Amino acid sequence: MMPKSLARRDSFSSDLFDSRRNSDDFFNRLFAPAWERWMTSSSSNLDWIPAVESYIDQNKYHVRMTVPGVKPSDVNVQVHNNELVISGERKQEQTPSDERTFQREIVYGSFERILPLPDGVQGEKIEANYANGVLEITAPLSEKTLPRKIDVKSAETTGRKLAA
Repeated sequence: MMPKSLARRDSFSSDLFDSRRNSDDFFNRLFAPAWERWMTSSSSNLDWIPAVESYIDQNKYHVRMTVPGVKPSDVNVQVHNNELVISGERKQEQTPSDERTFQREIVYGSFERILPLPDGVQGEKIEANYANGVLEITAPLSEKTLPRKIDVKSAETTGRKLAA
């Protein structure tokens, strides 16, 4: 049986596998240059996409969009050819200096979402409200598209007899 010999690891593999602290450092050294290059080249014209949910509840169509940091006056809601177009802009009030910035994750800029309106939505009666960073849009459904209850009649109620 041959004795096992110890192999010395180089600093690269030591950084990679030694501990969490070292792996975080490895990640930063590997990806930070590309991330910084991407952020500095595209952050001024980077658009963002706010989250949206839409649903039909009883006799109304609802849309909720999260737009924190956007003033209601900077939001535009329009209806075009059976589509709901929501656009706006989140503006950066003050720009911190790069040498004093430690983290930059909030995206500023313009946004636009186009949502197809379901059949029966009355586009001329759309209302929009803004509260606590959430834009809520509602529109009634036309009577034609709402479910209608149909009474089932029996032979006893009509006075007719069914042939057997």
